[in-house]
Amino acid sequence: MKTLLTSLVLFLVVSTATAFDHSSFDAILKQRVDSNGMVDYAGLKADRAGLDSYLEKTGAVTKSEFNGWNENDQIAFLSNVYNAETLQLIIDNYPVDSIKDLGGLISTPWDKKTVILFGEKTTLNAVEHDILREDYDEPRIHFSLVCAAVSCPPLRREAYTGAKLDDQLDDQAKVFLAQSGKNRIEGDTVYLSKIFDWYGGDFGKGDAALLSALNPWIDGDTAGKDVDYTDYNWSLNDQK
Repeated sequence: MKTLLTSLVLFLVVSTATAFDHSSFDAILKQRVDSNGMVDYAGLKADRAGLDSYLEKTGAVTKSEFNGWNENDQIAFLSNVYNAETLQLIIDNYPVDSIKDLGGLISTPWDKKTVILFGEKTTLNAVEHDILREDYDEPRIHFSLVCAAVSCPPLRREAYTGAKLDDQLDDQAKVFLAQSGKNRIEGDTVYLSKIFDWYGGDFGKGDAALLSALNPWIDGDTAGKDVDYTDYNWSLNDQK
């Protein structure tokens, strides 16, 4: 009986844990991101205190605190951290033409330990590949993570939250797949972003499975069509 009561108490503590407050990041996104997902990096760099403060708070979250949240709150937190840390990386080096310019001779900017997570330094790649893709069965994260490039999905003008995550990710998918420069249907071919070339396996094995997974968000008939990939523009998603 004591073990049962202890388990019940632990369950209630975990299930009622308060999720992280992303309202300050939400305000930054509304102020610095336009309707096309382009970022006012110059303005953000000139007035960066809010972003720096937000990332100080996310970096102070402990692993045990994080583990007390539900899955959607965890995914929302990690997605926001990834996007906010990417913004910080850019303004730390702005002006820059492309995030790829920030890599070293044998490393990429995604391999630099610029991210503070659970009180330790880590990388953007670790957040994406070692945590989000490894620990969660949620391929829609590929629509939420924005690597500061024109061909990325557009940066959303609001922070992700666990309560709204499903709707936010579905909307991100629809918006991204409707951008004809990145994804479109022409004749017998569905042209998709290179993101689906790199990570298509997260959606399903093979072209048919990929298209089937994407069908809820694509406007048009993809049945029996071939798949090809559009060029990826790594230019900075800058409003200038």
